Amino acid sequence: MARVASGRTSFSRALKKDLVGYAFIAPWLVGFTVFTLGPFLTSVYLSFTHYNIVSSPKWVGLANYGLMLRDATFWRSLWLTFEYALVAVPLGIVAGVGLALLLNVSVRGVGVFRTIFFVPSIVPMVATTVVFVWLLNPQIGLVNRLLAELGVVGPAWLKEPRWTFWSLVLMSLWSVGGSMVVYLAGLKDIPIHLYEAARLDGANAWQRLRFVTLPMLSPVIFFNLVMGVISAFQYFTQPYMLLQQQAPEESTRFFAVYLFERAWRYLDMGYASAMAWVLFAIVVIVTGLLFRTQKHWVHYGS
Repeated sequence: MARVASGRTSFSRALKKDLVGYAFIAPWLVGFTVFTLGPFLTSVYLSFTHYNIVSSPKWVGLANYGLMLRDATFWRSLWLTFEYALVAVPLGIVAGVGLALLLNVSVRGVGVFRTIFFVPSIVPMVATTVVFVWLLNPQIGLVNRLLAELGVVGPAWLKEPRWTFWSLVLMSLWSVGGSMVVYLAGLKDIPIHLYEAARLDGANAWQRLRFVTLPMLSPVIFFNLVMGVISAFQYFTQPYMLLQQQAPEESTRFFAVYLFERAWRYLDMGYASAMAWVLFAIVVIVTGLLFRTQKHWVHYGS
């Protein structure tokens, strides 16, 4: 009996301790349930309905997913998003690694340059887009004025479809300072003795970069690659703002922009929910494929 009583007392104390812990995290649990898990599960149901907000959802089964197969705008926006991810993400990685290598030196004032390159990444996207709308203005923009000084007639960056896409890629490089800081941290973590061994073996600067720096930095590159791909598939703010400025629709209506329009312009929440789940599936598949490739090029440990 004494053992039973002792066991009950221990269980009671453990339960009390657990309840205290749950009480502390209760605000987060409530917020997660109401604002994340609830909408997440609701969108699953809405993707199988016709719902325009003002009336009750009407069950339509797989009709929304079938409509996507016939929706030309859906496929154009999806391909534009894939194209952007294939171009902007690798360029961002190359630019970020390049800047990190240039700023990974111990010289006077290097901290100032690191700050200068990092600051654009914390500027709000809306403000950045407004600045670029002015910079790329074909008549009064600074970019075309500088080109005119060189005798080059600048294009209508945000009015011609072939140039609008590359303007968006240029905007993405503007905030590369955020990933640069992560690469700098990765470079600082590379053991010095690896470079010393490479020098003793007669490796030049390029060989040290290729066989020491990049392999040791590959986990950081992989992290930024995954995060960059996920971010690219959710690309919204800049193209949406340019679309409001009468930029060409075929080069600014990304998948997330079209999803937003279906939800809030046409009030077709059922179709928008279905699009969101398609986007979720695509991101999961692409991310899974990236994780499958890491064993061939990502190196962990020293």
